[in-house]
Amino acid sequence: MQPSIDVIDGKDFRRMIAGAYNAFMREHEYINSLNVFPVPDGDTGTNMLLTLGAVAKAVAEAPDEGIGSLSRRAADSAIMGARGNSGVILSQLLRGIARGLSGKDKATSAEVGKAFQYGVLYAYRAVARPVEGTILTVAKGIAKGAHRAVRERLAFADILNEAIRAGQEELKRTPELLPALKAAGVVDAGGQGLIVFLAGCLEGLEGRFSGPEADFGRTLTVPAVAAETNIAHPYCTEFLVKRFTAGLNEVKRQLEQMGDSLVLAQGESVLKVHIHTAHPGAVLESAIAWGTLHDIKIDNMADQHRETIQNEPLATFNAAAEPLPAKAALAVISVVSGAGLIDIMRQMGAGVIISGGQTMNPPVEDFMAAVHNGPAEKYIILPNNKNIVLAAAQAKKLLGDRVAIIPTVNVPQGLAAVLAFDPERELDANIALMTEAQATVKSGSVTIAVRDSQVRGQTVPAGSYIGVIEGRVAVWADSLQGALAALAEYLTGPETGMISLYYGAGLAKSEAQALAGLLQATLSSVEIEVYFGGQPHYQFIVSVE
Repeated sequence: MQPSIDVIDGKDFRRMIAGAYNAFMREHEYINSLNVFPVPDGDTGTNMLLTLGAVAKAVAEAPDEGIGSLSRRAADSAIMGARGNSGVILSQLLRGIARGLSGKDKATSAEVGKAFQYGVLYAYRAVARPVEGTILTVAKGIAKGAHRAVRERLAFADILNEAIRAGQEELKRTPELLPALKAAGVVDAGGQGLIVFLAGCLEGLEGRFSGPEADFGRTLTVPAVAAETNIAHPYCTEFLVKRFTAGLNEVKRQLEQMGDSLVLAQGESVLKVHIHTAHPGAVLESAIAWGTLHDIKIDNMADQHRETIQNEPLATFNAAAEPLPAKAALAVISVVSGAGLIDIMRQMGAGVIISGGQTMNPPVEDFMAAVHNGPAEKYIILPNNKNIVLAAAQAKKLLGDRVAIIPTVNVPQGLAAVLAFDPERELDANIALMTEAQATVKSGSVTIAVRDSQVRGQTVPAGSYIGVIEGRVAVWADSLQGALAALAEYLTGPETGMISLYYGAGLAKSEAQALAGLLQATLSSVEIEVYFGGQPHYQFIVSVE
């Protein structure tokens, strides 16, 4: 039996963070599998892993010894490295813990227990409209369990055990509170992530480490997601890693699982990488942990469409549109993935592009870098994905009135908003115009169901083509043509004049045009336009005006 720990110091805190990171390395794929919808964007575990990876690295390298200063470093690194909604909520949990431990060299079990209660409170406040049956329900259960244990003056290991037990009870209830979870037969993924975090803290505190060795950033990998494409690995990806510090054998082992045609050329603190892959975002996410990335180049071999990313690996600045003067008054930051959509967004006037979207949620740090290094004094951010809105909001908290956000949740909304942008107008006028423009857009997307699911009492088998609107499955079919036609019919009405189709990386231009032609035959009164989007996972993004 482990001895009771009545006083927690900096060394204990380091072990807790290391244990939590270790636990996420072991469990993040399981957390991803709890995705409530059968679409290929289950990345809650990955977002929390990457966020905690930034924390673990900062805490491991920090010279601080006191628990208060270490917890502040943990909170700061989490806020900058937060990815996705789950990562932002986790960062706020750590921020609350830091508040409770502020100024302390050591802390009693009761003081640390109260700090964790602060953390849960901060996590709850991070969400503008809390919904029961989510991570927040589990957070409340954890807080109540910790509160009871603190009142009973238990050792901190026992406080954690009670918090975990109470959280697990609430986690079991989430399917009863949220019908979508019950229909999918899963518990809430974010809530499961909180349980993993606490369990990992307990393991670290007691010195119980299991699973893959945590290397605080150097072994971070994002599981490769198979792309729906005509060739297995359509993206020729090349980049240079400077200040290369990782082991060559480990890098080779990771990359061999993510593609083929791998070539590694190592020099003095430099590594040149060439790989053909279905998921270049996963390759780059892994490579960030090996050093600094330069000269990134991604070619879509299926469509012979070339996209070169310059400067920052995840933030690219507009070179296609008319150049903005040095430090213009106002510019747009838009988050989007897919070579074609990046080009379109630039041509419409986005001043800064941050590469991201489904399964590739950019961290808060990318927004910070874009603002500090970009071409304007103030910015309007278009997240273009519901899972990126909180990270953008966190950036605004840090940057203040230099940033405004229009909470677009899909690419068509973002395209409509940026089209209404006028750099000659004041910020408030642009916000009004862009908000009105994005609200008029009706949109959906077509993808492949990654698992069996129940939708309105009917079974949608894995492998079906599904039409998704605002995060829910609206239509499904056995064929791509059928799903596209059903989605277009669902979205159109008597006033519809145009449908824009943005085809993804897995479709050839000829195939996309043929499907558009079949759709046009059934919707003869509507103009249909086809554009190369290049987005992963989704065969079509559909915008209706």
